[in-house]
Formats: sequence, structure tokens, C-alpha cells
Amino acid sequence: MEKSEAFDVIVVGAGAAGIGVGVVLRELGMAHFAILERHQIGESFRRWPQEMHFITPSFPSHGFGHLDLNAITRKTSPAISFRREHLAGDQYAQYLEAVTDYFELPVYTDVEVQKIEPLSQGQGFLVHVPDGILKTRFLIWAAGEFQYPNLTPFPGADLCLHNSWVQSWTDLEGDEFIIIGGYESGMDAASNLVALGKRVKVLDRTGIWASPDADPSISLSPYTLQRIEFCYSTGRLELISNAAIEEVKAFRGGYAVYSEYDKWISPTQPILCTGFEGSLKQIAHLFHWPEGHAKLTEQDESTRTPGLFVVGPSVRQGDLIFCFIYKFRQRFAVVANAIAQRLGIDTTPLDSYRKEGMFLDDLSCCDNDCVC
Repeated sequence: MEKSEAFDVIVVGAGAAGIGVGVVLRELGMAHFAILERHQIGESFRRWPQEMHFITPSFPSHGFGHLDLNAITRKTSPAISFRREHLAGDQYAQYLEAVTDYFELPVYTDVEVQKIEPLSQGQGFLVHVPDGILKTRFLIWAAGEFQYPNLTPFPGADLCLHNSWVQSWTDLEGDEFIIIGGYESGMDAASNLVALGKRVKVLDRTGIWASPDADPSISLSPYTLQRIEFCYSTGRLELISNAAIEEVKAFRGGYAVYSEYDKWISPTQPILCTGFEGSLKQIAHLFHWPEGHAKLTEQDESTRTPGLFVVGPSVRQGDLIFCFIYKFRQRFAVVANAIAQRLGIDTTPLDSYRKEGMFLDDLSCCDNDCVC
């Protein structure tokens, strides 16, 4: 990559979203694009706790016309590659590397994007990196969420241990733990600690484990509910709802966790599972933020900064949340199609994406209703 080279497209991030949209750009025949990654391919997955696995199952169903739920492109399957239904983070990073090698994607690792500078009149962007400044016509932001935890949800949160900092749950000393937050990361932490013989209290403001909603973006997955049901049967797991935590304080011998009306004592550092801020906060000034989410056009382009597109778990369209791979991969072709049309590139190769359910541009068909 020459620092003086001008690109048609620069993709920031080489995780599931960045590699996935990179494949679509490659299959459209784009020659002048680059994928920049500040660490290594699949870095967020490499940082998962050792015991963390995908909650969405991988399954070798290609022969029946169904794409593996965790595949980022056609004709690939993590299930076939690793003979596993629920992959660990390191395994998925290896899958992303394999896809990168097969499609010969122009990925540049150890390149940190320091600043995004839009040019006037929608003429592109200057991308500041340590060795210089790159110029691109279009920018696709594909950085993820796991490396950007929410560390300040309430006073005293700095006394807690965020779940994304845990390399292995076997590293934690002690027999009793309090987990703040009951969504997927909190339940994963609880499951692994209970499996190690620990006693665990999970405090959650809503009690999401009881949600009947069919959308796993706002309720727990069947895989997680199955694990929690077993953990609950051991008698070592206590689920406490209506616990909106307001503060954590340290005292000699432990920690006190406060809600408006209750207090819980923990002899060990409370575990913070309150989610992630997301990487879009790094370039927040380039978006409008109604209701706390970046506003995007129907092509997932910033409404404030033309030419800036978003792929990955930060994408929202109205009430639709594209936070799982099998959801946000459906929007790769939407973004690539918009860019290709402006560059005058033939979009015929995207017909196969539409046939295989990976070109979702009609959001009216998205419905989680289930009759039984």
C-alpha cells in the first residue's frame, strides 16, 4: 500500500463485517480498495474469554440451500471448517483469515486509523494513519464493538471488572460473584462461573431472561436460555430482576452494589456486563444521533457525511437491529451496490447475493412474528 495511492474505497476494520464487505467489493471487480486493521484480522474475536462461544449455531446446510448462520460470504462455512456448532473466538478469527487468503483481500494489519477528514463537496476522505495520509473516494466503517466497552454506566463502575477484560474465567479467584447486566455477555459469564463451582448473582434492570420476544437482538438466544436453565438447577445461580444499579462502592473486605432500594455485598470485584459503546463513537461527529443511534440512509450511509457507509453490528434501520452476523451480512451488498453504481461499475455479480438472501434492501419483509 503506497501512502500516495488514491483508493476508490477504504474499509476500516478487518473483522466479520470488514472482511465480509471486502469479499463483495472483490467480487464486483473493484481493484483500488484497501482494508485497514489496527491489530490483526479478527482481533475482537481473539480477545474473547477462552470459554466464550458463538450463541448462533453453525451448521453445514449448503446442500439444502441454506447459508451457515455465522458465514460472512457464500460457499463458506465455519461449521465445515472446524466441525463445531458453536465456535470459540480464536476459531472464528482463523475462519476470517482463511476467507481473506482465499479471496486475496487487500488487508493491511497494524495500521491504526487516527483521523477521518471529509473533503469538501463530497469529494472523498483523507484517512490519517501513522505513516501518512491516504485518500479515498468512499469510506466503509466496519470496526466492531467488543474493543469499545461501556465503562461508565454508573458511578463506581471503574471498581468493576468488565467482562471483555477477562482472558479466562478460570483466572478469577474467589467463590462468590456479582454480575451486573443480564444480557448475553452477563449470562455467558454466569454460565462459565457456575460451571467452575462458583456461586453467582446476576443483577439486571429488566430481567431479560423472562422476555418472550422472538428477536434475539432484544432477548436471550435459545442457546443461552438452555445453558442458564441448567445453571439455575444447580442452586448456585440467583437471578435478580428490577435491579437498576446506581452505584458501586469499595470497602474493606469487598464491594457494595446499590440500586435505589437495595444493596448487595460481594467479596469479589463485581463483573460489569453492561455492553459496549461501539466504535462509531470514535467518529461520532460524522453522524447525526437521534435517539442515541447513528442515523443512516436506506443504503447505510451517514446522513451527515456523504460517502461514509457503515457495516456491522452498529447498523440500525428504524426498529431493526442488525447486531448478529446473519443479520448484518445481509447489508454488505446494499452498501457495495450503492458505491458501485456511483463508480459506474457493473452490479450484475450481486444478483447471486440477492438469490441467496444476502442482499436485503426491502426491510418491509423483516418480521419476527411466530405463530407457534
